[in-house]
Amino acid sequence: MDKRADLVLCWHMHQPDYRDHASGEFTQPWVYLHAIKDYADMAAHLERHAGVRAVVNLVPVLLEQLEDYADQFATGRIRDPLLALLAREEATPLTPEERQLVFTQCFRANHEKMVQPYPAYKGLHDLYLALGEHGRVPSDYLSDRYCYDLVTWYHLAWIGETVKRSSALVARLMSSGTAFARADRQALFELVAELVTGTIPRYARLAATGRIELSSTPERHPLAPLLIDFRAARESRPELELPTGAAYPGGVERVRAHLDAALVTHARRFGAPPAGVWPAEGAISAPLLALLAERRCRWTASSESVLANTLRASGRPMPERAQYAYRPWRAPGSELACFFRDDRLSDLIGFEYAKWDGVEAAAHFVGELEAIAARAGADATSVVSVILDGENCWEYYPYNGFYFLDALYGKLATHPVIRTTTFAAAASSAANGDELPRIVAGSWVHGDLTTWIGSPEKNRAWELLVAAKADFDRVAGSGRLGADALAAAERQLADCESSDWFWWMGDYNPAFAVATFDQLYRANLARLYRLLGLAIPDALAEPISRGTGHPELGGAMRRAS
Repeated sequence: MDKRADLVLCWHMHQPDYRDHASGEFTQPWVYLHAIKDYADMAAHLERHAGVRAVVNLVPVLLEQLEDYADQFATGRIRDPLLALLAREEATPLTPEERQLVFTQCFRANHEKMVQPYPAYKGLHDLYLALGEHGRVPSDYLSDRYCYDLVTWYHLAWIGETVKRSSALVARLMSSGTAFARADRQALFELVAELVTGTIPRYARLAATGRIELSSTPERHPLAPLLIDFRAARESRPELELPTGAAYPGGVERVRAHLDAALVTHARRFGAPPAGVWPAEGAISAPLLALLAERRCRWTASSESVLANTLRASGRPMPERAQYAYRPWRAPGSELACFFRDDRLSDLIGFEYAKWDGVEAAAHFVGELEAIAARAGADATSVVSVILDGENCWEYYPYNGFYFLDALYGKLATHPVIRTTTFAAAASSAANGDELPRIVAGSWVHGDLTTWIGSPEKNRAWELLVAAKADFDRVAGSGRLGADALAAAERQLADCESSDWFWWMGDYNPAFAVATFDQLYRANLARLYRLLGLAIPDALAEPISRGTGHPELGGAMRRAS
């Protein structure tokens, strides 16, 4: 057998729950905006290149929100205020709150790639800036007509590149530029509805035909090792300051609940449970691997930094990177296959190639894979895992990454040495592979857990959640709540356990993003207390973190992985 490299491309699709479950209203539009741009484009590239295989990881809380939007379109009861403005009738003037939403939201995009290329959209932004530079408050001077044009352009900019190239409607609206009629906005609204509603069926079809493997993540994207035991963070960072108390109350049971819910809902949506689970943030620990093995998951994955930390801590001689990074391992005491992503190659796509010519970036990436294959032992196959968000980086690429992905998939589809595959297919080779020593807990960010714990703000967020969980346990144990009320409270608790809230706490993050997620987190905790029939603690009235980091280019809240 010749030397070969098997490449697993795993695209992780996730957005936290942006709904206010009391009102049913969406507080942020990122789910449907990513659906019309990134989820649409990523599916289209896979559909076009039949010879490419990949893994698409769909988090249940994202799928649930996509289904919620599909229901809104079906019933005509739109509960996302920005989306409602797109098709709003013009007879009644916009309210001050609606105008403020337009001005706050509709420039939140990468200006270099999504605003400046369109003269009409750029002109709307220039006018807004000019008023501010002259000491004017734009909302006092700009008309409803301006607002409707801005809302239209914001949605046009967020439409995926593959859709822009195939939709006569989008081409016509972009060419007309300004003074969009309500009929124009309604037609665009209907295109948005088609794209969002078709997202889940589109990926289901790709999976049914064997083009992709669909995997899942514990339901609400919890940082599982920390839910189980805060001290997991000290396995890689022994000096780390932790929240008060050693553990989140009942954390093992909560992780089980998130995991079991994911397996059940995935089977309901796609006909069978997932073969593998990508844990939230690629964060693993020995107890989590045991839970996955108990449920007969065939594979999981994390970062090669976690693997390196694990091997160093074992006391064994450290092998060459090529000897440990490019093959599956077995979890301790089980048949669970563990893959570890090539951090450098994943980050090249996530952060660096956006600055390159797309075709040259694709050629460079393939060249890196060829070099990995050439360094393998005789008759050896390297398994290269490239795992990253499938939605956040493309805003920073020209044309939403169209030329890079098209060139990359085109090269991979016919390459004589590199074969694209899936984790499920590659997992079979783990059966005779080496067993991991006791895993050192960590994630896909720096190989540790410090992105979610250890700073005063992050620890404070955990302490508020610990207190809320203790109150939940007390009320649940009292029998005071009926079955439906208890189920609603438990669902709200699950939302509070998402890793996303802890990610954004910290003064190194942009202030606006921190404020948004800080407010959402405290609102989620407050609603949990209301569902429990308890007074909301005064501590939830005060921000946990304010953020002082520099604003990012563009407005979509980009994460660091």
